[in-house]
Amino acid sequence: MNASDLLAAGKATAKSFQLLLVIVAAISLAIGGIGVMNIMLVTVTERTREIGIRKALGAQTSDILTQFLAESVLISGLGGLIGSGVGVAVGQLRVAAVQPQVSPGSVALSFGVSVLIGIFFGAYPATRAAALTPIVALRYE
Repeated sequence: MNASDLLAAGKATAKSFQLLLVIVAAISLAIGGIGVMNIMLVTVTERTREIGIRKALGAQTSDILTQFLAESVLISGLGGLIGSGVGVAVGQLRVAAVQPQVSPGSVALSFGVSVLIGIFFGAYPATRAAALTPIVALRYE
């Protein structure tokens, strides 16, 4: 083995590790998004009468949709803010003489992705809430 073989092996290992990290991150985002969607579905179910009252008083479908999408984005945005803060704090730690570098772009990207996850996974519960008819929603127990 010579130096070029070692370099090629190191690059292949780094590429495999990067792919593994991307897969783990995608699974984590999907699980977090499903959690947000479940929370929002429970919220819609618990507030069915409120939705019915608002619709009976003249709230438009877009008003209900905006309300629940805003709640979903707020939940995921707060989670992204806390996660980014923890990530930056952990990035300040020195581990085995290795000092991680945290770029502001990666922090902004992670926060933006969490907000997009909130929009994507909050769309179904918001649409479901907006589609309720006032009569059915008011009759719901």
